[in-house]
Amino acid sequence: MLLAALLLAAAPGVTDSEVVLGITAPLSGPAAAWGSISLAAEAWARHVNAAGGVNGRKLRVVVKDDAYKPGQAVANVNEMKDSVFALVLLLGTAVLNANKDTVAEAGIPTVWPLGNPQVFAAQPREKVKAVFMAYPDYGDEAQFLVAQAVKLEHAKKLAVFFQNDDYGKGGLEGARSGAKKSGVEIAAEVPYEVADRELGTHALKLKESGADTLLLYSTATHGAGIVKEMAKVGYRPKIFASFTLGDRSVMYRLLGDLWEGAYFDVNEAPPGDPDADKVLAVLLKEEPKLQGRESFGLIGVTGMAVTVEGLKRAGRDLTREKFIAALESLHDYRPENLTAPIHWSAKQRHGLNTVRMMRAKKAADASFTPVSDWQTFPAKF
Repeated sequence: MLLAALLLAAAPGVTDSEVVLGITAPLSGPAAAWGSISLAAEAWARHVNAAGGVNGRKLRVVVKDDAYKPGQAVANVNEMKDSVFALVLLLGTAVLNANKDTVAEAGIPTVWPLGNPQVFAAQPREKVKAVFMAYPDYGDEAQFLVAQAVKLEHAKKLAVFFQNDDYGKGGLEGARSGAKKSGVEIAAEVPYEVADRELGTHALKLKESGADTLLLYSTATHGAGIVKEMAKVGYRPKIFASFTLGDRSVMYRLLGDLWEGAYFDVNEAPPGDPDADKVLAVLLKEEPKLQGRESFGLIGVTGMAVTVEGLKRAGRDLTREKFIAALESLHDYRPENLTAPIHWSAKQRHGLNTVRMMRAKKAADASFTPVSDWQTFPAKF
């Protein structure tokens, strides 16, 4: 009994009756659409609690708004690192870069971070011991998008609209590599800043490039903004977008018919897939506000479902070390059947690097419109 008490005392965020999980997320600001992910994670935790919780404990989720600002995310993580058991769904490549040393030094499990895997791939192995990632590499994804643009639309000249930070630059580098491999020209590389609201000049630069195809590495807000501005000047290239713009409902709400026919990829099952719809029936009952933001909601479910599975396997005498070992045991694991199989181990922390090409269709009976099979790339760390 004494040993068990000592173990529990050594695990921040764990009491006899609850486990506390921390999330810092863009609930406001230009990436607020992605805040739906944390809303869904909270809802899924409530669903788990209603079914009895995990090993006799209920989940309590603490969500702090970072407005997609790395500095605020660092402050949030510093506030939570000694009071929550694990971080879930840390969102944004720049946010990951800003927090990578903090989470390593604190030894806090960081589950399902959403950003470029290269952030952690560049770290010494001992610094990623507590990181468990299942996210596509932007370089691999961008090369895939370029190849698909050539295959599906016979692209000859590409333009890239990208966020001028670690996220967008990762996609740009992949697009350059993909263009070289596919023998196509990149006619324009047009960056934007997260704070930008006026995108008319950006649209003119893209039009002047003469590109027949546009790759988007942006927030949903900026992606919609550039498409609207291009339409104003009569420029309608074929669109291929990163999975970060993969919520069909959100993009149609922002763009209407301007999003029709756009290509985008996903890294998990979208609405319309039977397994996704089964989860959504539960999720939307728990949190009706996610209506119209279903794809982003499913991301929140997968991150929380993996965390719950790790907690179950770690057992009642819960420590961070046991939780880490439990996550290492997840092989061929598919959270709620929403993703391709995840493979984590003592030697591999990047458990999933997979995308699938989709195309936007408005018809209610065509919400699930895959264009390609799952494409899996090698793990990065």
